[in-house]
Amino acid sequence: MQKHKFFKLLVFLLLIVGVGSYFFLNAIIGDARKFGDLKKIFNNEQRQIIKKYLFPFKVISEQKKQLDFFKPLSAEIEILIKEKGSNIKIIPESDIELSNKKVLKKYKLNSGFHLGIANINPGSAYIDFYKDNFFIVSARGVLAFKKKFGDDGKDLKQIKNNIDKFIGLKQFKKSQTNSIKDMLIYKDKIFISYTDEIKEDCWNTSIIFGQINFEKIKFEKFFTSQKCINSINPIDNEFNAMSGGGRMVPYNENHILFSVGEYLNRYLAQNINSDNGKIIKLNINYYDREIISIGHRNPQGLYFDSKNNFIISTEHGPKGGDEINLIEIDQINNNEILNYGWPISSYGEHYKNDKSIYKKYPLYKSHNDYGFIEPLKYFTPSIGISEIVKIGKNKYVVSSLKYKSLYFFELNNQKKIINLEQIEVFERIRDLKFYDNKLYLFMEDTASIGLINLK
Repeated sequence: MQKHKFFKLLVFLLLIVGVGSYFFLNAIIGDARKFGDLKKIFNNEQRQIIKKYLFPFKVISEQKKQLDFFKPLSAEIEILIKEKGSNIKIIPESDIELSNKKVLKKYKLNSGFHLGIANINPGSAYIDFYKDNFFIVSARGVLAFKKKFGDDGKDLKQIKNNIDKFIGLKQFKKSQTNSIKDMLIYKDKIFISYTDEIKEDCWNTSIIFGQINFEKIKFEKFFTSQKCINSINPIDNEFNAMSGGGRMVPYNENHILFSVGEYLNRYLAQNINSDNGKIIKLNINYYDREIISIGHRNPQGLYFDSKNNFIISTEHGPKGGDEINLIEIDQINNNEILNYGWPISSYGEHYKNDKSIYKKYPLYKSHNDYGFIEPLKYFTPSIGISEIVKIGKNKYVVSSLKYKSLYFFELNNQKKIINLEQIEVFERIRDLKFYDNKLYLFMEDTASIGLINLK
């Protein structure tokens, strides 16, 4: 009996010592202004080790504070650079020989690109061309150009603009995922899509446009959805502006195509009265909207192949299930809009393994069995699919964010993918353009422009 009491007392004392030591160490690695003399017991390296293994929550908390500090600061830096109007220097990097024997030339941008859409640093951007002039816009609205991009040592010259009238620091501070979504130059006009706060904390993807000018561009609203998605209390308690789509491409003389994501509000993709989860045709001369296809999640790649008369789109799946989709123009029928299945069918899975989510959005592993169009290709696991461009007769390239690669492929006479080849470029690719037999990339891990000569 005495031994039992002694053992209980020993356990109690050890517990007191353990808890006391825990709080003692917590105090020592805490605020530098407190317990100054006690802190001398351990050096800085030892305190960091204690913090990492005994108090991981402190590391996470401190990292979050740093992120919360740098997000608005990085956005403010871009806006200050924009207001200053200074040129953006281009720094040539070492060439990289790729696995297909092509050479990737890299040009790092030293300013104007300080806050990415997914990455905190260094930045994201979109590119396009106008009469041999290379145009670029950062995710926060820094707009610049350069004639005949290459090794001439000349800077990018900024173009003054009023993009911040439509999306600015207020929106960027709410989330770094609020951003410019794409840039299209067509018919002497420049179109920019962006995350639009239509009402307080209520969002959708909109487009502004202006006349091309190399000094100053005044943008006006071109397209806005009539409905917006509340980020504070969404129906499924999920919201992410990165799932907003926003890609634009020319379609014909008077129209462009525009992709709109569903912001993780999955039910909207099958709602014919919503623009979300759709690919839309817009008239560039006056407001006219026509839905081309529905059942998309987050379509971030878009190309209209006028010679073959079809649209190719790419979209991010959930956990797995990124897709390349083929939209046959001849099959477009206003009475029965083409449906690509999301969120009823998908080759991916929900991030949350919750039966209630699967009951509402089942993600069947067939599209055809449920009356939907099968993807041309799906990727499981996901590659973080982004833009798609055509580089030759029935030859295309898809870019990847997650896998930091280019995917070259061809379509055969049956419109099936053949000769798919992955080529690593070792950075996330946010945008992709093919111009004058060269492939241009925006690489957002280093805020660099990549150039691959495909001749």
